[in-house]
Amino acid sequence: MSAAASRCAVGVDIGGTKTVAALVDGSGAVIGRAAEPTPGGDGPDAILATALRLVKAVADGTRPLGVGIGSAGVIDHRSGVVLSATSVLRDWAGTLVRERISDATALPVQVVNDVHAHALGEAWIGAAAGAGSMLMVAVGTGVGASFVHGGEVLFGAHCVAGHLGHVPSAAAGSRLCVCGRVGHLEAVAAGPALTASYSELVGRPVSTLQEVVRDAVAGSEAARVVVTDGAKALGAAVGGAVNLLDPEVVVIGGGVVGAGQMWWRPMERALRDELLPATADVQVCGSRLGSDAALVGAARLVLTDDFRTKGKR
Repeated sequence: MSAAASRCAVGVDIGGTKTVAALVDGSGAVIGRAAEPTPGGDGPDAILATALRLVKAVADGTRPLGVGIGSAGVIDHRSGVVLSATSVLRDWAGTLVRERISDATALPVQVVNDVHAHALGEAWIGAAAGAGSMLMVAVGTGVGASFVHGGEVLFGAHCVAGHLGHVPSAAAGSRLCVCGRVGHLEAVAAGPALTASYSELVGRPVSTLQEVVRDAVAGSEAARVVVTDGAKALGAAVGGAVNLLDPEVVVIGGGVVGAGQMWWRPMERALRDELLPATADVQVCGSRLGSDAALVGAARLVLTDDFRTKGKR
């Protein structure tokens, strides 16, 4: 094994639809990656088998320092156990992710929620590199967040910190959230929520957010209203979070950001409308690493001791 290989780690991003693994070196460079669809409906054994195949594929004969994993669901970062998850990953709750991957690879393993991994990547070499604190917001299939201060993630007493999608939002009205409650931000701001809202307005099935955006660009007022309303709801909630946490930088990523300026402009206006005078100049920017952020952040968990998450309460 070469000296360069010895300074590498494998980062894994287990999402609801896709699992990706990458070999990441000590500078954060992605050397190689591999991906497969996540067999979420087939249960934990199939999900872990997929992750292991990808780890072996990207390690490619080297022996990395360890494996860092960012996974959908509420993760106990101390034990590497999944505390809860949606039905997208069947029976994922209770899975001993760290123990099983470590046993199979004979490598050290660290596991966190995927948005926390994304935040760690952006804090290390991404849009918040060099900042003392940052708030990461990921808006895609759901709405998640992570607060990183001094290189450490705020996990909370129950490992649930960062569930921005489940704060109340007046814009959501009585819409049902995926968690079973009504009136949560995710029910109005996440990608599936925007798609469902547009489908209701136009009275026909709409399958993807891309279709909503395409219609908005083509001049559909209904599509434009849906995108704008979701953006404003997200921005207002993030503005409130900025007042609560006072981060140096806010980084916003995820698939919904792909809607472009028609979404970003009203989102940032709504965000800044909520800010106190002391937080008014907070930097707000898009993700620099994109889909690589979670891979880089997960790998960083095992690359150096000085950046390991310690679970602030």
